[in-house]
Amino acid sequence: MSATHDWSRTVDLAHLEAVRRAPFAWAPGGVLHLVLEVLAYAAEEAEDRARAEGDPTRRGRCRVVLGTDGSVAVADDGRGTQTRVEAGNAVRKPVMATRDLRFGGPGEDRGPGPLLPDGHPRRGMSVVSALSVRLVHLNRRREGSWTQDYARGVPVSDLVPVAPDGTTGTTVTFRPDPHLAPAPRELDVLTRWAALAVEVVDERGP
Repeated sequence: MSATHDWSRTVDLAHLEAVRRAPFAWAPGGVLHLVLEVLAYAAEEAEDRARAEGDPTRRGRCRVVLGTDGSVAVADDGRGTQTRVEAGNAVRKPVMATRDLRFGGPGEDRGPGPLLPDGHPRRGMSVVSALSVRLVHLNRRREGSWTQDYARGVPVSDLVPVAPDGTTGTTVTFRPDPHLAPAPRELDVLTRWAALAVEVVDERGP
């Protein structure tokens, strides 16, 4: 157990199903809210890194690409998703398939998370995964890099090692459920982070 996730379980099927049953409650605003959920983790990592390095002026960097096929890719330059080695096997922090213990969901007793720049509460990265037809989590850390695929929140691959490229960070690429409202053309809301400089590339055309 940690402050954010329960490391003893890799998938919380009941939580993922609850999100899928009420997508408009967990992700009001549709795809835009999902992107902000991913950016919230990047901003949080940037803040933690600035504190660790003793440099309050340090800002992380992130790039958001909205693809012509409806996919979204969010890549940051952080330290990568936390990974542990247990019994010789890499175990990643289960951010995609289990609830974030800090934040409650609609109708739950625990309080909602802080408001994201769209004015709606933060719920956690698992909401993005649960409401995506497919999601790919690419993680680069100094001690190793890997990728893993998910379908509607459930892992459909093991951690697959990838060759290091000298960088660290996380890239989350997802195809949202087609029933969700698409991201609007006005995307300035994605850049409203004190600790994170966000570049937005919209490839969807006019």
